[in-house]
Amino acid sequence: MVERTGGGDPLRVIPLLWRQGVRTGRTGLTVDAIVARGIELADDIGIANLSMRKLADRLGVGAMTLYAHLPGRAELIELMVDSALGEVDYPAVPSPADWRAALTTVADANRRLLTRHRWLIDVDTSRPPLGPGTIAKYDAELHTLVGTGLDDVEIDQALTLVLEHVRSSTRQVFSAAAPEVGDGDWWDRAGPVLDGVLDAAAYPLASRVGQAAGETYGAAADPERAYTFGLRTILDGIEALIARKTE
Repeated sequence: MVERTGGGDPLRVIPLLWRQGVRTGRTGLTVDAIVARGIELADDIGIANLSMRKLADRLGVGAMTLYAHLPGRAELIELMVDSALGEVDYPAVPSPADWRAALTTVADANRRLLTRHRWLIDVDTSRPPLGPGTIAKYDAELHTLVGTGLDDVEIDQALTLVLEHVRSSTRQVFSAAAPEVGDGDWWDRAGPVLDGVLDAAAYPLASRVGQAAGETYGAAADPERAYTFGLRTILDGIEALIARKTE
């Protein structure tokens, strides 16, 4: 099951995100403490394995104690995502001339965030948490393209394109690290078998390009190269769009 933000009741979630009406329990427990431990637990065991009971155990309280602060798991995940996104801290607003370097900084910062909190890659945020962490991050990232000649919708789309590339390429890094058998070993075994059944003349492009890529990567893919190539290509496309808009 895919985890998603936006699953809770907005009338209850949004005030929680902005810490309105929250209180400290008799044990000294707070929403901030619950969210911080939730992030720690998800870092350790993954978001799919996170439960209110496991979190309560880590906090040393009964599960029902958590429900005095949060309606449930859906709201907890939303608060965790917002808090994690709020960790990203960008330098001063760049000048429009520095947009390419600024967007690269954004991409690298998001990649580090996803690497630090790998569970974020498994959360669908198409309905983003409407909290201070998410909104502050979004606002700072939008500044990278303000003044370039792009309109507001194009700025949003360009930023989304960069961030989605970061997510997909980071997921590829995680996938490459997961198998017990490394890609190189797998190809050492699979390659000779494929050579025995593949007619290169019938699939000339797949054979030629696949061989060139495989020899370069030493595997089926190179996540680091894919990240760099993809980001550079996206930025080239944005640069071309800016040039057309400012002609």
